[in-house]
Amino acid sequence: MFKHILIATDGSPASNKAAKAGIALAGALGAKVTAYCAVEQLQAIYADEGYMMDQKMIDGFEESALTAGQKRADAIGKMAKAASVPFSSVVTKANTPYEGIIAAAKKRKCDVIFMASHGRRGLSKLIMGSVTQKVLTHSRIPVVVYR
Repeated sequence: MFKHILIATDGSPASNKAAKAGIALAGALGAKVTAYCAVEQLQAIYADEGYMMDQKMIDGFEESALTAGQKRADAIGKMAKAASVPFSSVVTKANTPYEGIIAAAKKRKCDVIFMASHGRRGLSKLIMGSVTQKVLTHSRIPVVVYR
């Protein structure tokens, strides 16, 4: 069935719960796992008088975000190792998380994306958006949504 599962994570409790389930699925299928965490690219913000957030600040924020993303991916790696599931990880900067997830799955030749749904509804869904919904809409490979 599936040979290579991309597990998308944002480090949330829902995402960690989904990662455990994704690793269990990989173990049952004899598949390998790639953990993926997206870091949104920041843009310089400026006002009439000049930059409010310059490139040095952006670089600092992105470096911190990449480090945090790698820690999230490494946590999945520990789960995979404990389950004897082959594992790799990817943390990249992306315009949007859903684009990063889809691009990582394509680049790594994954045959399924496994991710959590936070279950947001109503106003919070409108304000925060749904990365899961966007992945479902735009992905050309199957997506397993864990709730």
